[in-house]
Amino acid sequence: MSSTGSRFRIGAVGVLVGMCAVSHPHAKDAPEVVIPVCEERIGTLAVAEPETRWWQQYNLESPEALIKVFVSESKCFTLLDRGKGLAVAQQERALASGGEMRGGSNVGKGQMKAADYVLVPDLVNQNANSGGKKIGGMLGKLVGGGAGAALGGISLKSKTADVVLTMTDVRSTEQVALAQGHAKKTDMGWGAGGAIFGGGAFAAAGASSYSNTEIGQVVTMAYLDAYAKLVAEVQALAPNAKEDNVTQSVTMAKPGRMYAGPDQGAEVVRDLDPGMMLYPTGEKQGLWWKVSDELGNEGWVPSTLFNLAR
Repeated sequence: MSSTGSRFRIGAVGVLVGMCAVSHPHAKDAPEVVIPVCEERIGTLAVAEPETRWWQQYNLESPEALIKVFVSESKCFTLLDRGKGLAVAQQERALASGGEMRGGSNVGKGQMKAADYVLVPDLVNQNANSGGKKIGGMLGKLVGGGAGAALGGISLKSKTADVVLTMTDVRSTEQVALAQGHAKKTDMGWGAGGAIFGGGAFAAAGASSYSNTEIGQVVTMAYLDAYAKLVAEVQALAPNAKEDNVTQSVTMAKPGRMYAGPDQGAEVVRDLDPGMMLYPTGEKQGLWWKVSDELGNEGWVPSTLFNLAR
């Protein structure tokens, strides 16, 4: 994936937002910020709302809907619906478990894809804490100097927006990337008026207010700026959520023994009781898994004796 990179083009939605260049006030020829398009997917992604519903005071929809447009167009992630779509899916599963579905419907457990990453769109606020973390201070360190202190969320007066996207590894809860985006009305090509956001992608995604209001368009460009930076950062890191988290723990379901080799004739390292936690090393031979325990003992255990820890 790291060798693939991403190619930047103007797609269906990119035509709309790409016309709206986010440029430095002293660099009129700065390149346009468009939706990055990846040749390979990085992993599965769920987009979640931030804790504070800040968008309501600006008469905007949830930024979750806006970010989903970017993710879908970019093809950098497989997008998972953990919102309204999931709620409907759960209703269907409830009908199936209640015997209401006809035979062969194939609706049941064990079919949902797991999210590798969660992406949270929020505002950068110099005085606010997000989830107990001072995002403004964190970004100050990232962008250098006192820049972090100048970030101030949304300003209706100056038509500016400073936003942040945070991507977290679901399995390890490690923060994989954090990207800040900025946009203001005077930086953008407003001569085209409503034609800039004239497509139907935003409305179809439930984010029409971002295309038909001035502040909504500014916020859109700020998030696009952040998303382009985030994709570039993640591609440089080249994470692999599954391979990076192969040491998922297991729990003994039955009594057994840990052996020095993958054979019951090998030397016994120790006895194992039900409920004991073990940590696979990733090495396997048939049904035998090499594991370690919390005391540092290492050996082989048949996989028929344990379950993945929940």
